[in-house]
Amino acid sequence: MEKRLIELSKAAYHRERITYSDFLNLNELNILHSLPKDSLYTKYEIFGGYESAERQLAAFIPDALSLRGASERREELFADAISVIRIEPLQTKFSEELSHRDYLGAILNLGIDRSKIGDIVIEHHRAYLFVRPQMKDFLLENLCRIRHTSVMVEEEMPENFSYVPKFEEIRGTVASVRLDSLSSLAFATSRSKLCNLIEEGKVFVNGRLITSNAYQPKEEDRISVRGMGKFQYKGITGITKKNRTSVLIHKYV
Repeated sequence: MEKRLIELSKAAYHRERITYSDFLNLNELNILHSLPKDSLYTKYEIFGGYESAERQLAAFIPDALSLRGASERREELFADAISVIRIEPLQTKFSEELSHRDYLGAILNLGIDRSKIGDIVIEHHRAYLFVRPQMKDFLLENLCRIRHTSVMVEEEMPENFSYVPKFEEIRGTVASVRLDSLSSLAFATSRSKLCNLIEEGKVFVNGRLITSNAYQPKEEDRISVRGMGKFQYKGITGITKKNRTSVLIHKYV
């Protein structure tokens, strides 16, 4: 993966045009963020189609284009690199309750590589899928059933797509603003369990792998814990009489 990312950056530099990766998962995003600065030929931006997307593309931007403001708005920068597809049942009345796994399984069963697919956002009986443009027509023509539910699949214009992630507001206190303490509060589980997950390499902050329990997240940082979910640390709200720190967390649901 390191070699591939460096090659994309090199191609953008020599061709003087923006080049894009496929959708990167958390481990791959961490590899990108961890690359030595002198190994890349260009700057890069990441985006997954909407704010807080977990799977994201990387756009490698040559200096000439960067100086002309090509990276001012990520939505415009990635407009030709990400397509949005809307999936909904033909007959809502008779449709099943479909999960993320159901949608993903039906798509992968068509033979599509996982790297060509970004997040799947589910809202009631409708799902939105972020894909690389070259997969759009194939999905429009071939995706017709999710489990036992017949579906219609249409392209959604990015400018018409609007999604605000749903979250549960969690307020609580911690001894100190550390990654293990905040994660323990967010997922209502023991700090020792979260410490193990952090040390096992299952916790990411803004796409970067963090293996230190004592790491101190900053306000607005997004924390993903493999197998448990993700949340955003909003900040400190006060200090208690017992000198504990009151914090606010938005846990995505």
